[in-house]
Amino acid sequence: MFKIGSHVGMKAPKMLAGSAIEAHSYDANSMMIFTGAPQNTRRKDISELNIDEGSRLIKEYGITDIIGHAPYIVNLGNTIKPESFKFGVDFMQGEIKRCDALGIQALSFHPGAHVGAGPEAALNQIAKGLNEVIASDQKVLIAIETMAGKGTEVGVNFEQLATILDKVTFNDKVAITFDTCHTSDAGYNIKDDFDGVLNEFDHIIGIEKIATVHLNDSKNPQGSHKDRHENIGFGEIGFDTLNYIAHHPQLESVPKIMETPYVKQDENDKKGVAPYKAEIEMLRNNKFDSDMKTKLIKK
Repeated sequence: MFKIGSHVGMKAPKMLAGSAIEAHSYDANSMMIFTGAPQNTRRKDISELNIDEGSRLIKEYGITDIIGHAPYIVNLGNTIKPESFKFGVDFMQGEIKRCDALGIQALSFHPGAHVGAGPEAALNQIAKGLNEVIASDQKVLIAIETMAGKGTEVGVNFEQLATILDKVTFNDKVAITFDTCHTSDAGYNIKDDFDGVLNEFDHIIGIEKIATVHLNDSKNPQGSHKDRHENIGFGEIGFDTLNYIAHHPQLESVPKIMETPYVKQDENDKKGVAPYKAEIEMLRNNKFDSDMKTKLIKK
């Protein structure tokens, strides 16, 4: 099965049911949600997430995969501020409970940044934090994301990710989120040699550890370390490569999730139009539509 979807919202009052409805409107069979706003850690009680109705709709719509995403501000790699580490551990313990209640299979997780202490210190600290967070009986996988190398981010190469995974006690509970934009921006030749990159990943970590692919084009060239997503086919990676990744036989069972930007009419357009239905259609048909953005704005 071709598993494809995007980030969708989860807002009151519909919560999980609203997420399912939005995903279905894009003709998606996979979806990704934040359990609350991505920029903060304020979260509703599990009883307020409308799980029963959401689960019913997920089954009715044939949505097979639900991915979560931890908020961006969690930084288990910070050894400079002990309070940041404790805060991250406490939050992630609660996030795991929410994910299991929502039926989320994998939680995409930005590993963090060393904030001046150096990558080795951060990698050790992240593994330490995950060992405090992860329980043997949890269902959700913590899917550490490949990062672009912006600022002092770690997880910029496969070796760093492998270092974290190797230090986690319950290794079967950790996985990888492979972000195409981040990995290209980190310096890997996604555009011209994806099979070579995937082979390198397999030798260092193992393809079986990829829990989800974030399928994003990039506004910047390979090795830029910028982390700025672009719509499918309109960036530096290009449609042909992203379509190839989306249908790659070794990733057939892996859900592909798009986090591409809303299409805006101009700089004064604050909201824009969601591109996901059009992007999913292009990928299902294996055909790039260079007029996709114009068509979305005119609708």
